[in-house]
Amino acid sequence: MAGIIKGTINLSDIPKDKIIDGKKGKLIPITITVKDELDNFGNQGPIIVSQSKEERAAKEAKTYLGNVKVVWTNGEFPQPAPREDQPQPQAKKQVVQEDDLPF
Repeated sequence: MAGIIKGTINLSDIPKDKIIDGKKGKLIPITITVKDELDNFGNQGPIIVSQSKEERAAKEAKTYLGNVKVVWTNGEFPQPAPREDQPQPQAKKQVVQEDDLPF
């Protein structure tokens, strides 16, 4: 898959307690959701501060930072990256139907 997703982030909305001091500078973990439908402003999804499993289980409010639009794609969407806690999906076998027609 190839594509370009464009977005904006409101820096004023970043919670200071979520900023991580990394080896390459200050980082904020984000999650981008791409939906099939457009919102009233032509956006295809939100950018939020990533939540921990515990925060999601407690149904804590999400911190919205901005929105995204898919501005170009080659027509395919990528498969999710493999995760250590989930088994790898099996490749689908291509079923070839053979008929008994001579031509």
